[in-house]
Amino acid sequence: MFYDYFVIIAFGACIFMLSYLWSDKIIQYFTEKSEETRQEVINLLDRMLVSADKNRIAAILILSSAGLGVVTFLILWPQIILGLLMGSIVTILGWRIPKMFLQHLWEKRCSRVVNQMVDGLTIMANGVKAGLSITQSMERVLANMSGPFAQEINLVLNKVRLGMTIEDALIEFGERIPRPDVQMFVSTVNILKETGGNLAETFETIVSTIRERQKIEKKIEALTAQGVMQGIIITLVPFIILILFLLVDASFVTPLFTTPIGLISLALMLTMQIIGGIVMKKIVTIKV
Repeated sequence: MFYDYFVIIAFGACIFMLSYLWSDKIIQYFTEKSEETRQEVINLLDRMLVSADKNRIAAILILSSAGLGVVTFLILWPQIILGLLMGSIVTILGWRIPKMFLQHLWEKRCSRVVNQMVDGLTIMANGVKAGLSITQSMERVLANMSGPFAQEINLVLNKVRLGMTIEDALIEFGERIPRPDVQMFVSTVNILKETGGNLAETFETIVSTIRERQKIEKKIEALTAQGVMQGIIITLVPFIILILFLLVDASFVTPLFTTPIGLISLALMLTMQIIGGIVMKKIVTIKV
């Protein structure tokens, strides 16, 4: 009993000293990070052509992080230490998950744009062969396709109609979708409009390049599928074992949630699991 109280007092004293000495830096750090996260969320929504209210986004982020953290703490009351630990974890995850979710949606949108470029550039190449201009070929894409690539082309054409040059509109397209294939398309069109050249043949070359890149990516996904599954299993095994012990003999793992040493060990375990999962994901992620 004395040892437990000693651990609690020592842990609390360390937290108090760190907070007292670095309070200004800690507040500044979290303020900058929160503003950075909010701005990144707004930028991701803008890139996906979704209108967003900054104040509403800030309110949603606060409710999904601090709001859920307070609810978690109240649910676990009167276990103060466990409540603070789980509430802090929920608060951090609630602040990060919306950004991660939007990042995932944006990555999927970028991939869909690149995949649709094969059909879109084929239509544009046929239009150029028929004697149409770049903008007229883009209008044929809108008439024959739907999806994110058609939305991006429609935005490019709308900006051209409002007075922006085709070069600047395409550069903005490349900034919204920062993929090598899109950059190659934008650079090619802008260069050939200045120097002259066979646009139809260039579009066909880009289509061929995209198809070869997609073949390589699919091959890499097949080769790394086993490593991805192993990483998922290794990350989930400790949590599955913990749940099994709770169902079979809860008293065996109860000290993890009721004693200071158990809570500290649980926090260290979660931290190491997260770090290990991130490292394994980076190992099996190969960009072409």
